[in-house]
Amino acid sequence: MTLAERLRAALETQHEPILLTGDHHDFDPDAATHPAAVLVAVTDRADPGVILTQRNANMRRHAGQVAFPGGRIDPEDDGPIAAALREAEEEIALPRAQVQVVGTSDRYRTITGYCVTPVIGVVAPDIALVPAEAEVADVFEVPLSFLLDPANHSEGTAFYQGLERRYYEIPWEGRRIWGATAAMIVNLSRRLQWTA
Repeated sequence: MTLAERLRAALETQHEPILLTGDHHDFDPDAATHPAAVLVAVTDRADPGVILTQRNANMRRHAGQVAFPGGRIDPEDDGPIAAALREAEEEIALPRAQVQVVGTSDRYRTITGYCVTPVIGVVAPDIALVPAEAEVADVFEVPLSFLLDPANHSEGTAFYQGLERRYYEIPWEGRRIWGATAAMIVNLSRRLQWTA
């Protein structure tokens, strides 16, 4: 089976994992959210990796944080897949035509009011990626098996808007993957139940 077929089969497996629904559990389910999408680009190699970005330190929001390529779904986008592919092309010069889309995973609500759909795609391991300087400081890859291993997921707490919030964190070679990005990785780990 190809990597794309293995990922698709894992996504389609019928089980009901306990998932993280959002950055906080006291949100109003009827409150309006901004639709967004991210691309979980998995490199097709013997030890598959996931492409992540380090956001520019001068960004107004989430400066310096590790994130998947992605962003808000624009009115001209034909849904989350189109938005994720467009954003990845804009942020790291990943050509849309070179992404084999596998499917989408569980949506996640951020404390900043976004409802994010992760789009899973497989890419060749040798694509030259170029970060868009205004948004992205660096592009790097983390082994999929490392990200999906629950032993690498640690919980932390922080005070935000006067309340104690819980979050997940995944350290990788001096980088801190945390917040919504880490939570979506935790959900993928629970959803896929598959080790690369």
